[in-house]
Amino acid sequence: MKELSLNILDVAKNSVTAGASNVLISLVTAADGWLTLTIKDDGCGMTDEVVRNVTDPFYTTRTTRKVGLGLPLLKLAAEQTGGALEICSSTDDELHGTTLRATFDTKSIDFMPIGDIVSTVCILIAGSPEIDFVFEDVTQMRSVRIDTKELREVLGEGISLAEPEVQSWMSEYLKEQYE
Repeated sequence: MKELSLNILDVAKNSVTAGASNVLISLVTAADGWLTLTIKDDGCGMTDEVVRNVTDPFYTTRTTRKVGLGLPLLKLAAEQTGGALEICSSTDDELHGTTLRATFDTKSIDFMPIGDIVSTVCILIAGSPEIDFVFEDVTQMRSVRIDTKELREVLGEGISLAEPEVQSWMSEYLKEQYE
């Protein structure tokens, strides 16, 4: 993948597939240039065996294909900058879910561009409007945030976050925060 936003889309779709009701996507860039990507969900979680193997490109739990490249590519992208990928997951009845944390040195020549994160977030929300997504992107200079639970409260019952008018507004809202 050529952009971090595409990795985020892939991993967040895994959260949706895992039955998550809540998904947090957080990008935090520290003053020293280190970026921490966190994706946290309350999906079904993964067993210890799956967590141990999930970054192997030839390991997949899918029956539709024999390889799974999303997490291996994200791990490689982080490690190429001197960073790392860490995955914690639980299948416990009350504490189920997965937290993925990837760190990147944004000053590294191997750091891939973030890409069109606004479109990525809007696509995720439109594709799964019933899920509560929180997206935040925090640097020393700005803080961008959108919370679909808050949006639903403002919009009221019966208006889907997948509606074209709502999607257009969300896109503009996020773009304005990046200006």
